[in-house]
Amino acid sequence: MTFAGNKWIGVGSLLLFAASAGADSRVDPTTLTGKVMCGYQGWFNAEGDGAERGWVHWSKGNGPPQDGRANFDLWPDMSEWGPGERYRTGFSLPNGEVAEVFSSYKKETVLRHFEWMHEYGIDGVFVQRFIGGLRDPRVRKHTDTVLGHCREGAGKSGRTFAVMYDLSGMGLGRMGEVREDWRRLRSEMKVTGDALYLHHRGKPVVAVWGIGFNDKRAYTLEECRGLVRFLKDDGCAVMLGVPAYWRQLERDATRDGALHEIIAMADIVSPWTVGRFGTPEDATNHGREWWRPDIEWCADKKLDFLPVVFPGFSWHNLHGGKLDQIPRRKGAFLWSQVKAAKQAGASMLYVAMFDEVDESTAIFKCLGNPPQGEKSRFLGEKGVPSDFYLRLTGEAGKLLRGEIPLDAPLMKP
Repeated sequence: MTFAGNKWIGVGSLLLFAASAGADSRVDPTTLTGKVMCGYQGWFNAEGDGAERGWVHWSKGNGPPQDGRANFDLWPDMSEWGPGERYRTGFSLPNGEVAEVFSSYKKETVLRHFEWMHEYGIDGVFVQRFIGGLRDPRVRKHTDTVLGHCREGAGKSGRTFAVMYDLSGMGLGRMGEVREDWRRLRSEMKVTGDALYLHHRGKPVVAVWGIGFNDKRAYTLEECRGLVRFLKDDGCAVMLGVPAYWRQLERDATRDGALHEIIAMADIVSPWTVGRFGTPEDATNHGREWWRPDIEWCADKKLDFLPVVFPGFSWHNLHGGKLDQIPRRKGAFLWSQVKAAKQAGASMLYVAMFDEVDESTAIFKCLGNPPQGEKSRFLGEKGVPSDFYLRLTGEAGKLLRGEIPLDAPLMKP
């Protein structure tokens, strides 16, 4: 596989970005403007991967995924993976072969993900850190290891990356753990010193997700205010992941006006819209009725606006909801959101998510004809190539930057 000015070299089953690749193949890490970024969970483990965590995020319980115990709805396409990256499950593919999954702890796996980002024109990722679990040394080791893989992957592929703290599950009075972890990442791991670490407005970007939701989170808005102040004092450009209806303080948002004060302290606002609408028509309406006035509010406060788009949603095996709860419609749903964001005036996009198969928002390569059990059912779009959503996300970047017209038709699978 070769590109103009760039080269990918096959080593076994792994493609490595050649060191001779030109500088023009690297994204500009100095700004978020014009970029399509994905969320990167990196939270999957399998028994024998070296992390000593057993099976994480694949199954209910400690064993491998099997019928009735699967924890995910999308099945990753493992056809390109090396023998040291494959982990057997209790399911079979339609051709009778044992179905396999991966571990985010394996360097080769993460590097391959970044290679895909380069190949399909995706700018980079926000690497998730779930602060609620970092007290466990094994969780911290895994999370740090994945971050290290992402740093290497960004360097080899010319992509950009930034740290995102997800506060979900964090208890009251634990915000200091976020501050200590960030100090460690900057002073010991020197993460923001990487040439490909994302900057915006001349400062390294750090994201904090989970501020202002009305779902009875234990931590307070005042704790969040203190964290934002700390990160700003540390010289960071702060991105906040907030509820979809943050501006009106309704539906999924707290009614406390202090949320607006905290948002005004930040640099970038990113409302979470996953699951908030479910059809292309709903997406168009949301862009007109919510994103456009959101952007106007942000412009008045000199903030940047990062809308979230997602390909579809399903968490049948995880929570028992309807399989294919928000259909992907062969890309039509995602494309409608991209167009709505552009029409609303957005200059950047967050795609949720790169590798989230638990809730079926992943855009990386997944099977269109996955295994099926009697109790565990998996989502597939027959006739849709496994790389279709990677290609479509690359096209989203072109539309965002004006490289293709707003009325460009949805690409065919």
